Amino acid sequence: MRLIPEIMWRVASRRHAPLDRRLPRLLGAIRTHATLRAAAAEVGLSYRAAWSLVGDTGRLLGVPVVELRRGRGARLTPAGEQLVAASAQAAERLREAGIEVDLGARVAGAARAAPAVAASHDLLLAAFCDGWAKPAGLVGDLAFKGSLEALAALARGEVQVAGFHVATPTEEAAASGLRRLLDPRRDVLLRFAEREQGLIVPRGNPKGLRSLAAVAAKHVRFVNRQRGSGTRLLIDQLLQEAAIDPAAVRGYGTEEFTHLAVAATVAAGRADAGFGLRAAASRFRLGFVPLRRETYWLALRSSRLATDWGRRMREGLAGEPLRRAARGLTGYAIRDAGAVAAVGAAFA
Repeated sequence: MRLIPEIMWRVASRRHAPLDRRLPRLLGAIRTHATLRAAAAEVGLSYRAAWSLVGDTGRLLGVPVVELRRGRGARLTPAGEQLVAASAQAAERLREAGIEVDLGARVAGAARAAPAVAASHDLLLAAFCDGWAKPAGLVGDLAFKGSLEALAALARGEVQVAGFHVATPTEEAAASGLRRLLDPRRDVLLRFAEREQGLIVPRGNPKGLRSLAAVAAKHVRFVNRQRGSGTRLLIDQLLQEAAIDPAAVRGYGTEEFTHLAVAATVAAGRADAGFGLRAAASRFRLGFVPLRRETYWLALRSSRLATDWGRRMREGLAGEPLRRAARGLTGYAIRDAGAVAAVGAAFA
């Protein structure tokens, strides 16, 4: 049996009981459906229980989290939006930490351990692994790291699969940093997906941002990705192409470690723009300005392809498991997923 931790919110003074664990889900459902009744049904609450939950929470916090409008449904207040964004960000950081307890691990033994994966953060990869590859026993631990760190872990033999992404076109210096960690005689690539990256902005793009140059020129608050991530390499490449000094970007030194964390920061009003996946912007119902398409690859030892694991993994990537994971995720294209390619294909 596998045990995983969950997020719990509590007023800092500790004089009150923790907030109901169902509250973030209920608020997220209200944001999606814009009616309390539909949101309550999704979470499994009665209308009266949902009404009491949002009312009690507002009285406890001293500020309403939901605005109920007679005849016009319901919508989140700024406090409600901030709580939803913070909950998503906290859950994502907990996921990154990879904390879990497998009560059967000692009994099962290490011989049957599934391959460990280190990968640049990606929403589709997370959905594919959690929804199919892990239950099928094809993936064990999944740790989200920067592209460089993931490939370095593969090179050292610490993981069996590494996920990384390369934009089109890409700058040679950025590509060489990734390429030097792969050995064409030893490693091979599986095509995973194409995806869109760009500016994540509040709904309606109130600042009228269309490029990183506009982010710098208008001195808006920006949230960056961490050094070593593939997205940070892309951001720096775009700044270099536009001849923009990173110091001119307000918030260049403010770093987050996942696309969802960047989107959550913008959704919470702590930044006017970030850079990340269209799918992350869509998850928070934010605006998105596309700037680059890129290919996401899975790197592994070529010898692994000839095994039963290699056959099943390729079938999952090319078939229904990946298509099912991609449903509802915007900004992805999965044609040719599972195709085998030489290392050089990623940098052609």
